[in-house]
Amino acid sequence: MVERRDVGEGAGVGSLASGGERKAACRAGDTALVVTVPEAEALVGRWREREDGIPAHVTVLVPFLHTSRIDDSVRADLRALFRLHPAVDVGFRRVGRFPEVVYLAPEPAEPFVRLTEAVVARWPETPPYGGAYDTIIPHLTLGRAGVVEESALDGELPLTSRARAVTLLVRVGGERWTEGEVFPLA
Repeated sequence: MVERRDVGEGAGVGSLASGGERKAACRAGDTALVVTVPEAEALVGRWREREDGIPAHVTVLVPFLHTSRIDDSVRADLRALFRLHPAVDVGFRRVGRFPEVVYLAPEPAEPFVRLTEAVVARWPETPPYGGAYDTIIPHLTLGRAGVVEESALDGELPLTSRARAVTLLVRVGGERWTEGEVFPLA
């Protein structure tokens, strides 16, 4: 049986793959910091609506800095910052729902919150989801509500992974994201 959790409007909603406002807010040259979860790729792929280069992931921060601001100094700071945080084994046992999105909740969630807080402490001009939400809720987006068949997850969970690195994604053109650099965790 899959455990489910619903979250209301004011929660830390959003991901690179979720609808309307957040998609429109991301433009060419935007960047994101994510922890990829290759073990979830098959699940996410079932409901992926279009191929935009976004791997299965837990978001650390989106949007991050515009590509014009990412230089060797920023990369060095990211490398040093993420080396302060240990790699962590993570499980995905629960399905959650934001108003527009169905997601898997990482357990433990705290290491992802700490990563986000550390990046925002260093770059306070980059609040999570552009400051749209007060609460950080780490999540791995499966797809849009109404598209994802939650019953199809019975027997697929738990899913386990090891968060080993944070990946910088860069938006090119108006649609596609590409991997910019991978920063290992300790």
